[in-house]
Amino acid sequence: MKDMKTSAEKVVKEPKPKLMNIKLEKLHPFKSHPYKVLDDESMTELVESIKEYGFLNRIIVRPLEEKQDEYEIISGHRRVHAAELLEIKEAPAVVHFIDRDQATILMVDSNCQRENLSLMEKARSYRMKLDAIKHQGTSRQSVGKLDESAELISENDSGRTVQRLIRLTYLMPELQEFVDNGKMKMLPAYELSFLNEEAQRDIVDRIDETESFPSHAQARRMRKAFEEGKLNYDTVTEIMAEVKPNQVEKLKIPMNDIKKYAPDCSTPKELSDFIIKLMKQDYERKYRDRDDCR
Repeated sequence: MKDMKTSAEKVVKEPKPKLMNIKLEKLHPFKSHPYKVLDDESMTELVESIKEYGFLNRIIVRPLEEKQDEYEIISGHRRVHAAELLEIKEAPAVVHFIDRDQATILMVDSNCQRENLSLMEKARSYRMKLDAIKHQGTSRQSVGKLDESAELISENDSGRTVQRLIRLTYLMPELQEFVDNGKMKMLPAYELSFLNEEAQRDIVDRIDETESFPSHAQARRMRKAFEEGKLNYDTVTEIMAEVKPNQVEKLKIPMNDIKKYAPDCSTPKELSDFIIKLMKQDYERKYRDRDDCR
């Protein structure tokens, strides 16, 4: 019984969350939070909503250890900014008495439900959550293995998707910006994340020169060349100069026009073979007639 009591005494109970209104001047952004707060159309809509209906949901905060009676925003940065634009003095909040790792996990879980997150916002938030889980040491033996601990990061994205997103945080800032604004897709960016900074810089320079971006296949080739120690600026230039499949111009002929001169039962493959055969015969006839005229 004595041992049980001693063990129980060692358990430190955290205070329950507290509901309160907090002055905006006492609120501070979460350090290095990955979510953008933009004065865009969405923000205009949020401002109008708060102006008409007030706060529909409380923001989530935690007390700052180094500043008494001041708080760090865990979730609600956009709502706080909207309130500032409206010159509202305070915001309704839920205060959680938790440490930074717990706050990081709560911040990511609270924000990743949003539909308008960019790939890099998701990538950075997943990386932060993974680091917090590792720091806590609560993910059992999988804590040091990204391929296993990725399953703990998101309920919506698969472990494989989480892995790929987290890898994007290893891109240099310029490449991350290309991903963020939709100019570069996730799969080629994922492959490029395995390159060192020098190789990534060569790719950024080539993108700036040509205003074109590597395809997934090209990115995979560059990663392979890098792993073999063969990637340099000339290799990057050569690979990115290749014509991509989606850049090859295609000829389209309406099927109704073709079927006027072919049996109804002809398959597309048969029609294609027949057209190529006729073109070949016409080509050979022209050169035969040219030779006869000499």
